[in-house]
Amino acid sequence: MSAETPAAADQFARRRQQFRAWRGTRPFWAGLFVLLSGFPIMYFPYAHLQIGHLTLAMATTAGAGSLIIGVLLVVLGISLWYQRHVRTFAGVAAILLALVSLPVSNFGGFVIGFLLAMVGGAMAVSWVPGAPEQDEPHRPAPVAGGDTPDGLTFDKDTPGPGTPDDLSGTSPAGGANGRHSAG
Repeated sequence: MSAETPAAADQFARRRQQFRAWRGTRPFWAGLFVLLSGFPIMYFPYAHLQIGHLTLAMATTAGAGSLIIGVLLVVLGISLWYQRHVRTFAGVAAILLALVSLPVSNFGGFVIGFLLAMVGGAMAVSWVPGAPEQDEPHRPAPVAGGDTPDGLTFDKDTPGPGTPDDLSGTSPAGGANGRHSAG
């Protein structure tokens, strides 16, 4: 098979559509921002920059705290992808961890991790699942000889709206005028 076979192109398009459908049912971008925010917060306290022959060590006394904050942000980002029902908790936790990372982790990973966590947390809190598409209800075909416009027939002995046996409380014949009474 060559690289340009139609099967490979169809499979790629199908996988891409599946990924888009999966991504649309969860706070994907919020999870990505929160996940990415953990890496600069974890990395910079342990980084050693080489400038020529000069080594600049940025190790701080809060290195363990930065590592914990970064790992928690990565875990929160992954949980936003796979457990979308925790989006509010994960969003608030990401915002709080971003705020804590400012004094603990070199200004929140030199503000990069801080901004990613704040934006991702805000997106997670504000994300709402979309409403499922409603199919049009199927209307039955009219039956010839029916006594109603839709072809439906009603039994006269069955209680319906407007009869004294109507328990819905919305019928004016029941004396409720569409209002429910508490007494």
